[in-house]
Amino acid sequence: MSATPEPLRVALALAAAGVPVLPLRRGKVPFGNCRTCAGRPPRCGGRPNMKSAGPCRCPAPCHAWAAGTTDPHVLTSPVWAPVWREAVAVAYHPGGAGLTVVDLDNAAAVEWARESLPATRVVPTTRGEHWLYRGAMPSANAVRPGVDVKSLMQYARWLGPGTGPMAILPAAMRALLVKEDTTPAPGKVASSLPTRTPWSRQVATGCRHTERYVRTGLERGLALVRARTETGAGSQAFGVARFLAAQHTACPGPCGLAAIGEEIVTAAVAVGVPEAYARRAVANGLETAVERAA
Repeated sequence: MSATPEPLRVALALAAAGVPVLPLRRGKVPFGNCRTCAGRPPRCGGRPNMKSAGPCRCPAPCHAWAAGTTDPHVLTSPVWAPVWREAVAVAYHPGGAGLTVVDLDNAAAVEWARESLPATRVVPTTRGEHWLYRGAMPSANAVRPGVDVKSLMQYARWLGPGTGPMAILPAAMRALLVKEDTTPAPGKVASSLPTRTPWSRQVATGCRHTERYVRTGLERGLALVRARTETGAGSQAFGVARFLAAQHTACPGPCGLAAIGEEIVTAAVAVGVPEAYARRAVANGLETAVERAA
């Protein structure tokens, strides 16, 4: 009998404690969807507890955080077996376990937490710390510079049990979430559209990429933001800004990131994100990509 892969052993222990778990592949990201579940939106319609709910009962670890389970029979099933052999780490769904992870991505964010939040269980990360609280809340990126909230509809990488007693989720954390009014009233815009500054070679004299490469990536990112007509456009803008900025970390520069950021802000505002929130999310996304490259 072959030995149990280490990630599966960890996953089974967490599942026994009531924590929904899922495998992570190389790059520490979830495994891709199967052919039936692939696509935008997924052809299967999504799992019942997802925002885009559907009839999905796929036995494979599809849909990222939504694949998280505490069922040992699922975790050790034949369809999951080859995935565990490739897995390099384990993730868990904090919200499914009634938890919130405050992801502090740098020393400044950790210092802010120590001054502003009640002490709780702390798990060290590569660049900062995870602070774990009892209680679930909506997830959001960039609630402050270097601070993400991972709870409902999100996954976090398991980095160990941490140290210290776990406190109850403070009201101060919930207050940080700015509700995104991303369902504009008919015929109206939730906030004014900023002046758009389109990206061009005139503002990207040091970029190593072709114009076609930059524009293709930018348009795909803008499409993702524009598709968030119900909720999450601000968080999506943060992710797009971070991803696009990361493509330019090896360029001699300048690459016109400010112009790229303005286009992302415009797209977010167009679907109802307050301009101040959109600008903060995009600025944090651009800054995070630079910090990670450094």
